[in-house]
Amino acid sequence: MKRAMLWRYLVLAAGAVFFFGPLVGVLEFSLRLRRGIYSLDAYEIVLGDPNFQHTFLYSCALAVVTVVLGLALVVPAAYAVRLHVPKLRGVVEFITLLPLVIPAIVIVFGYLRLYSSDSLISLTDTENGANVLLAFGYATLSLPYMYRAVDTGLHAIDVRTLSQAAESLGARPLTVLWRIILPNIRTAILSGVFLTFAIVLGEFTLASLLDRPAFGPYLQLLGANRAYEPAALSLVAFALTWGLMALLNVVGGSARRSSRRKSR
Repeated sequence: MKRAMLWRYLVLAAGAVFFFGPLVGVLEFSLRLRRGIYSLDAYEIVLGDPNFQHTFLYSCALAVVTVVLGLALVVPAAYAVRLHVPKLRGVVEFITLLPLVIPAIVIVFGYLRLYSSDSLISLTDTENGANVLLAFGYATLSLPYMYRAVDTGLHAIDVRTLSQAAESLGARPLTVLWRIILPNIRTAILSGVFLTFAIVLGEFTLASLLDRPAFGPYLQLLGANRAYEPAALSLVAFALTWGLMALLNVVGGSARRSSRRKSR
């Protein structure tokens, strides 16, 4: 038992060094803007830049839209496959894996070809149209992660029994999905939401070629012209992203506790 515990601690320590070591190195480098001393000048420059605030808020808003689109597409589809057509699960999984196989640059050029000013549905001529197109592109990129998170959550519960019990009490299919299924897979949904936020905040290709003021192109532009500020910006983005994820986790936990109290 002692030897097993020792190995667990060693593996945990190795994982912590592997994860936090690069962060410590980036932090130490970002404090060297002043020669010979450590300072927070790089962070002051980054946080005071209006472009940082604008691009980060834009990407966060777009991430929220992407999450809504992804959940509206994935949750009903995964639920229907699990309940009604389980034989099509392999086909659906293959389709959701296509964004990992097809490069993002191919997807965005396809969008530009289909929705340019020469097509019947033109979305690239206006800012709102380009924003909608970018949100759909992000939803496509996050589809493999969102689907697998939701499908794993559905696999952990007895979907058929819960659905049949609710329908026997007079619940409609949408009510079953909203009141019964979603509360039971909330943790899995939050996992998909976390991954979607990370993808949207770090994505560069779609936003750059669609000429959108997203956080990814701003980070790349800053990294091409500065040395210490990009390191500070990456740590700030990392902290803000994890802060948003922690907030979502707290909200999800409070919602779970309130639903348990109501059920009692």
